[in-house]
Amino acid sequence: MRSTGKRPAPLSTTTDYQVGQDNIQPFGLDIHNLVFPISAVCIVVFVALTLLFQEQSATLFNELRPWLTTQLDWFFVISVNFFVLFCLYIAFSRTGRVRIGGPDAKPEFSYPGWLAMLFSAGIGIGLMFFGVLEPVNHMLSPPLGITPESAEAARLGIAASAFHWGMSAWAVYAVVGLALAYFTFNHGLPLTLRSAFYPLLGDRVWGLPGHLIDILAVFATIFGLATSLGYGAEQVAAGLNELFGIAPTDVVKVILIIGITAIAVGSVVAGLDAGVKRLSEINMVMAVLLLLFVFFSGPTLDLISGFVIGLKDYVTYSIPLSNPIGREDTAFFHGWTTFYWAWWIAWSPFVGMFIARVSKGRTIREFMVCVLIVPTLFCLLWMTVFGGTAIEQMASGYDGVRETVQNWTPELALYRLLDNLPMSYLMSLVSLILIVIFFVTSSDSGSLVIDTITAGGILNPPVPQRVFWCTFEGMVAIALLLGGGLGSLQAATVSTGFPFCIVLLVMCFSLYKGLKHERV
Repeated sequence: MRSTGKRPAPLSTTTDYQVGQDNIQPFGLDIHNLVFPISAVCIVVFVALTLLFQEQSATLFNELRPWLTTQLDWFFVISVNFFVLFCLYIAFSRTGRVRIGGPDAKPEFSYPGWLAMLFSAGIGIGLMFFGVLEPVNHMLSPPLGITPESAEAARLGIAASAFHWGMSAWAVYAVVGLALAYFTFNHGLPLTLRSAFYPLLGDRVWGLPGHLIDILAVFATIFGLATSLGYGAEQVAAGLNELFGIAPTDVVKVILIIGITAIAVGSVVAGLDAGVKRLSEINMVMAVLLLLFVFFSGPTLDLISGFVIGLKDYVTYSIPLSNPIGREDTAFFHGWTTFYWAWWIAWSPFVGMFIARVSKGRTIREFMVCVLIVPTLFCLLWMTVFGGTAIEQMASGYDGVRETVQNWTPELALYRLLDNLPMSYLMSLVSLILIVIFFVTSSDSGSLVIDTITAGGILNPPVPQRVFWCTFEGMVAIALLLGGGLGSLQAATVSTGFPFCIVLLVMCFSLYKGLKHERV
């Protein structure tokens, strides 16, 4: 049949639904009358059972993660590959010119403030934890059959680390962020996950299907965030031991989570501009200063050439590392890639909604380029500087970082790197403070996102609700740490990442259906 050349009619999102119409207001709150209580009760029960049956919980979680990562590896990898291609298509199609919020919308935040919030919400604690550890680990045990500790293994170690933290991760976030921003600011729908499915479900998104989507998003966000908070607590506890001789016991880690959660509550009360935005900008400045310190204290010229070579290696190795079929490097494939993809998917409601919340006024092309390319380049730079410096230290005979991999004490990797650099005590203290601030911004941002979902999409719910979720994020992290340590955190992430990956695949189709009606 010959095309008529006509474009589809504009997408109709006419609905009688009013944001917050299903909410109730007990005790001055403003909560969705199903999503909030069901999510809250389920999470409270989960925390209670995990703490009551710690031994059984540890056994369950430690068996759950390897089963999920080995049985569902192909599904996670194929899905993430699709998200990358989908985002690139959207960015460079005609709809890339569409402006989030309408033709006359203006950005609410400057580029530095916007990018700082993207960085702090999406990758902060993780880069501090894995930036040294992962390149060294992959050099010692490289994937793709490459000889360990060879020159090629060193290059692959950095490229594989950037692969995990680069475009693949941010494509997952971008799908959620763009879908929510577009349907919220261009079509006036609530800022909640269910709105992204309006082209497919129509007014049914305000009923049971929408409730299930939002509740699943709350669980994915809680467990994804708890994993990051758990990593942060481990690294802060290790730092206190290094600097002040405080043993990193479970009691210390619990006290840390409670204390940092209390600081996050203060940031919550301060609000988005005074709290998250200001702390995110402090994060960015401190992170860049730490990066520059390691860059100039380490093998500077080698790091410059390493970054350029790393760009080529990132592109070259991304294709075989994205292959889900016939992989023999199963320890790397299941232990790292599959877990990371599940982690990013579980984190996507949190990071995606936060990105959507602060991205009004950007064009879709601008959104995609900044969300995909800029963080990828920064992650590659971070892995090159920290990982490359650690690898150079090993080549010079210093085995401090090597021991953290061989003894599997990942929380010590950054401190061991700094031990062999000038002003090691001072820079370890700076790193400790930076991790704490990342910890606070992650908790604060997460509570903002979960509160918005459980308040039916209201952009500025009452502060006590955010305080509630901020507190419970810390409690979930504590429960999982005591109920099996980092293994339980990772298992919880993978278990919520699987069902939410299906949600994201359907979301892509819904977003495509919505965007194809745009008149550009």
